Amino acid sequence: MEKITFCIPSKTNLRYLKTAIPSIRKNAYRKDHDIIVFVDSDEDGTLEWLEENSESLGVKYYVNPDLGNSLYGIGRAYDYCIEKSETDIIMIFHADMILGKDADCHALKHLKPQSVVCSTRIEPPLHPNGGEKILEDFGMYPEEFKADEFTTYVERLIVDNKDKTTDGIFAPWMIYKEDIQSIGGHDPIMHSCREDSDLFNRFVMNGYQLIQSWDSLVYHFTGRGAGSFDGDTKRHEKWKRDMNNSTKEFIRKWGSGVKHDTMMKPIIPPKYNIGIRVNNCNSELLEVLEPWCDNILIDDEMQVITTHYLDVEQKNTKFDLSKRILTTPFQQLENDIIIIVDRNTFTQQDFAIIQNISEIIQDSGEIGEFELGNLKVKINKMEEYQNNLIKI
Repeated sequence: MEKITFCIPSKTNLRYLKTAIPSIRKNAYRKDHDIIVFVDSDEDGTLEWLEENSESLGVKYYVNPDLGNSLYGIGRAYDYCIEKSETDIIMIFHADMILGKDADCHALKHLKPQSVVCSTRIEPPLHPNGGEKILEDFGMYPEEFKADEFTTYVERLIVDNKDKTTDGIFAPWMIYKEDIQSIGGHDPIMHSCREDSDLFNRFVMNGYQLIQSWDSLVYHFTGRGAGSFDGDTKRHEKWKRDMNNSTKEFIRKWGSGVKHDTMMKPIIPPKYNIGIRVNNCNSELLEVLEPWCDNILIDDEMQVITTHYLDVEQKNTKFDLSKRILTTPFQQLENDIIIIVDRNTFTQQDFAIIQNISEIIQDSGEIGEFELGNLKVKINKMEEYQNNLIKI
């Protein structure tokens, strides 16, 4: 089989790297795959451990040049590893994962140009199963991982699920280096979270086939590396802030929230050019609605609200909010689709309509004016822009 490169970003993840890296060396069908680690933060002796063990484990590692002061972010870290890789094929791997027996071989047999192949996760039952993973408890932490029981279980699943595939994607995933670099890699505006959802959308938009292999297996400690596991309070609180900011960035870019089917295959609504005119706006409504449109227009006497919002929110986004937020009478909306909102009548049901407006317009929209709930909608044209988002 071909040699591949495992790419692993690490944010103070020594506890998990100590298990992840040896599992690749032990359980991969090919024992000499390249492994690259990018150290984005080190508050636990990660660098010291890598210095002592990288040669014996065959690991190359690179360090955030501003270590201790700022984060590269997971997307940029992955792209750095990919750039440094010397193989035609890379595998995106999380620090809190353990490779199952021959998982590399079973994934690679499905890989071809313009495809992405992911392994199937086995996880402890911390979160509901939508059908795309297997819930089985082999330990909550690396120190209590039941390696022998896991291996026996994997060996049985390899036989039971031989050559089984479904359409979907989640880490770890494998792709030709040329294919991911041809669309620009990860979008840096998704600095800490949602970088995968954005990239998966772009894979689909570019016509790549998404394949989940059910006899290529990994154990996943469920969000320990990133911080989505709430058992680590400090890391989890930061993850929640990062996730909130990145989710808003995703909405600003795509015009909708993250959507996928039960097997994690992305669902991508059309991206329209939408403006929202808000009468009687206040700061809370501006905060709620701004990410869901390309422009938002509020009364000029509310300029103090805009100024405050810019002061608070601009540091959390790469979008220029001063160009997104307009004030009357000096500016007017010229968007393809215009939605008029009045705070005095605005309801949660109206907000649900705005969150799904792209799909509503795609299904039944036409040029003209109409009402949805308490919203007034004017469609000037229905041009779709999602194809413009494929490449960075």
